[in-house]
Amino acid sequence: MQEILVFRYAPHEGPGYLADYLDRRSLPHRLVRIDQNDPVPTSIDGVAGLVLMGGPMSVNDNLPWIPKVTRLIQKAVEADLPVLGHCLGGQLISKALGGVITPNLVKEIGWLPVTRVDNAMARDWLDGLPQEFEVFQWHGETFTVPAGATRILASRDCANQAFVTGKTLALQCHIEMTGAMVREWARVGAGDLTPVSATVQDPRTMTANLDARVARMQGLADVFYDRWIQGLG
Repeated sequence: MQEILVFRYAPHEGPGYLADYLDRRSLPHRLVRIDQNDPVPTSIDGVAGLVLMGGPMSVNDNLPWIPKVTRLIQKAVEADLPVLGHCLGGQLISKALGGVITPNLVKEIGWLPVTRVDNAMARDWLDGLPQEFEVFQWHGETFTVPAGATRILASRDCANQAFVTGKTLALQCHIEMTGAMVREWARVGAGDLTPVSATVQDPRTMTANLDARVARMQGLADVFYDRWIQGLG
């Protein structure tokens, strides 16, 4: 049976809500724990799709698994398999497809709004979502949109929040969050939360009305994931 490979790069940055979503739809998936030195597959045989989660490292770091993962992404895209990236995962997709990852003008950390880009691809992938909605952010770098891809989301301080190409969706933001993940990230990443600014929230702000915020974003995530799994065939 074919399965979706889900790549994790840090123990606290797993698939979160996405795992629940895939389980509800009985879609087989397997966690590849890069943080535990699981090997990166070299073949896409038996693979239904790739999912790439977030992580504290940069895709520009000299880490031995990065070129292996980007090559696997290239193979999947060439074979018309669906690929999905969250934050670092979106940056890995951009790099694999010829994009460049650079520091963003500001860090975006916490609950911040994103805006739909007005084009046909955004209308296809974001059907039913409002013009502006809140997502969770935790990044200091940003990707460029590779040649042939289409930008579908933006924010005030980071123009490239999501792009699509074929069956591939790359996100700069985190739509996979659970309440427990938000609390854990606020604890583990406390050093990133200073100075507090318009785009960097302290833990108290980040966890205010958390259950309602997470539930609302998971409803939005369903729209992204529903569209993405159409590519599984």
